[in-house]
Amino acid sequence: MSLFDLNNEVAVVIGATGALGGACAQAMAEAGAKIAVAGRSAERGEARVKEITDAGGTAQFFACDAMNPASLKSCHEAIIEALGAPTILLNAAGGNHPDATVTPEMPFEKIPQPAWAKVFDLNLVGGFLLPCQEFGPAMCERGKGSIINIASVTSHLPLSKVIAYSASKAAVLSATRFLAREWATQGVRVNSITPGFFPAEQNKKLLLKEDGTPTDRGQAIFGHTAMGRFGDASELGGAAVYLASEKAASFVTGSDIVVDGGFLSQTI
Repeated sequence: MSLFDLNNEVAVVIGATGALGGACAQAMAEAGAKIAVAGRSAERGEARVKEITDAGGTAQFFACDAMNPASLKSCHEAIIEALGAPTILLNAAGGNHPDATVTPEMPFEKIPQPAWAKVFDLNLVGGFLLPCQEFGPAMCERGKGSIINIASVTSHLPLSKVIAYSASKAAVLSATRFLAREWATQGVRVNSITPGFFPAEQNKKLLLKEDGTPTDRGQAIFGHTAMGRFGDASELGGAAVYLASEKAASFVTGSDIVVDGGFLSQTI
């Protein structure tokens, strides 16, 4: 188990207040990492910190707007002072915008450019570019670091309706591989995790009815998922710990770990 020991590591998790980022933060804390819960909501951030510390981990909340370079810089400085220099960065911020979703009332040709840009800002700028620009160079200077980006099954196969989300997540996968190549000789590994379908706050209404049974779209996803179910957020933790570990994943960069219950392997 020493392969997956994250003691003495400082992990910054942007978007740790969400279900997937929170599960990854919890898993890394259980492996011994000190967790910097970075986000905009102090209330939700402190709640996540309490969950981690109640389970015996070490965590602290740091106010951070991933779309604001000055905020990221202040957050970085505060983390160094409180926990030490970050050695792990997990980018779990992102999302979709309803006006960039194809519907009968909003066909592709009518998607407004500002809504399209908003989705790319959420997933590619705040979910990758700015955090990597802030935390990555310091890792390169120290010759040590692991950056983990959250991709999506839509990075591989564009889903119906969510065209902007699919395109932006495909870009995250490409950007991850680019940065992995750029920083490979400087001791910084850059990888991604592709989650399948995990009911969370932002997609719960799309996937589940009020009684907890799958919606029509949820049933369609079940039919395309080899395991025939949604994932539980805790099932992402192992991938995060593996990629974070300097020992277990020392020769792994530019890779994507798919945790989707077989969604991408299912055809007919």
